[in-house]
Amino acid sequence: MKEYELEILDQYELGIKGTRKVRGAFFCDTKEGTMLLKETKVSDRRALFMYQILEELEKTKKIKSDLPIYNKEGKLITTSRYGKNYMMKNWFIGKECDVTDQTEILRAVSELAQLHKGWTFHEVQCLEQSNDQELVLKPLVGRSLQEEFVRHNREMKKVRNYIRKRVSKGSFEFLYLENFERMFRLAEEITEKLKSFGCNELYRKSVEEKTLIHGDYNYHNILFTATGAVITNFEHVRIDVQVHDLYYFMRKVLEKNQWDYELGNAMIQTYDKERKLQKNEREYLALCLAYPEKFWKMASTYYHSNKAWIPEKNVEKLEVVIEQTDERIKFLNEIFAFHL
Repeated sequence: MKEYELEILDQYELGIKGTRKVRGAFFCDTKEGTMLLKETKVSDRRALFMYQILEELEKTKKIKSDLPIYNKEGKLITTSRYGKNYMMKNWFIGKECDVTDQTEILRAVSELAQLHKGWTFHEVQCLEQSNDQELVLKPLVGRSLQEEFVRHNREMKKVRNYIRKRVSKGSFEFLYLENFERMFRLAEEITEKLKSFGCNELYRKSVEEKTLIHGDYNYHNILFTATGAVITNFEHVRIDVQVHDLYYFMRKVLEKNQWDYELGNAMIQTYDKERKLQKNEREYLALCLAYPEKFWKMASTYYHSNKAWIPEKNVEKLEVVIEQTDERIKFLNEIFAFHL
């Protein structure tokens, strides 16, 4: 570890026995168990909110998570001499969910459904330890699907117009322009369908009831250990439509499995068995899966990056997204009888 990183460790009352670097973070072997030290952009208040949420999950639902650790000053965020912020969290020895193993995938879906059951936000007043002032922690609230899709559509069009004006175009730009009309038409059709489906009402109800979602539930953030499952990385926890977590996990998994019908159907049935899906939740799930989000995401990444050089890997990813469109639409027709 570098000197300033060792200085960060000194800010914690932990008996450090050894450290090892892993994917942008450090495992810390301590007398209290395994910890993870990682750079973070989370604010002090956001970290305190996460702590309250995760502590409540463990007490009421017996769900294990990577609970943040307080430093010697009673703070959850520790700042280095160079202004970088770090968070120390409890960690567990286990393996990430394997996207090629259906048993593990369905187990992760079951864990998600159990997390969602009755999971709502209750205002928690707590003492801000830095200045002994009482404060009320407020969660973030996600955007409605209508607002999100409209913003995405606008950005895809903006990227199309930008590329058209470029004199020099590469493989990525030509591929984007070649497939833009089809993808944009699909995006607009799905956005229009929102008006006749129950998604807007579901969003309003979710905000009113303050239902919470993980916000980044993917196969990297579910660990299987010898003592059970652990859900990690709650940095994006917020009030939102809970089935959005299921959509995100399904999209990530099914993209790796060529939109396999039997696997997707098993995932929905597994969730439904633990937590009954309502009609408007199924509609929400279908619309999210139908929307060409990956196409939009790649366009957005391109627009906000260094456009002078586009990695060949990005071109390959865009090709896969386009190639899988027919598979995705066929999947939706078979699962939801959702015709586009």
